[in-house]
Amino acid sequence: MQRKPGPWHYAGILGLAVLLACTPAVNSVHSQTVIHRAAWLSGCWERGSGSRTMEEQWMAPRGDAMLGMSRAVADGRLVGYELVLIREDTTGLAYEAHPSGQESARFPAILISDTTLIFENPEHDFPQRIGYDRLRTDSLIGWIEGTRDGELRRIDFPYRRVQCPSEP
Repeated sequence: MQRKPGPWHYAGILGLAVLLACTPAVNSVHSQTVIHRAAWLSGCWERGSGSRTMEEQWMAPRGDAMLGMSRAVADGRLVGYELVLIREDTTGLAYEAHPSGQESARFPAILISDTTLIFENPEHDFPQRIGYDRLRTDSLIGWIEGTRDGELRRIDFPYRRVQCPSEP
């Protein structure tokens, strides 16, 4: 004779099913939390001096990543560009730079906050650190830092938020 399961058996199974359905995967929660802390970088940023303009444009976090691009224009001509990916992976958040005319490089995050992002790769020639500091909602400082020729150097890039270009 087979015994019928009692009401506690079904309550236990139902409770476990509800718990599993309502508990997000740990990696999903972690990456959503971390990449979204960098969302303040989203949008268009610009700095100019004389006939030289530098622009950065960052897409909002989606799919555990932010895509960015920058360009430098002097006297109406493109003089440099960079494609960047800030991505969450199994090792954490990292800045992957693909600059014009140079090898790609990866910089793991060492600080992520609501106002500061710092990425570091001590093995890279220069820079070894890349960072962004939000001053206000309409301004930030991007910077690079590291040792070059035995001397610690830092270069700041103050940006102001601008309207992203639209189609003509």
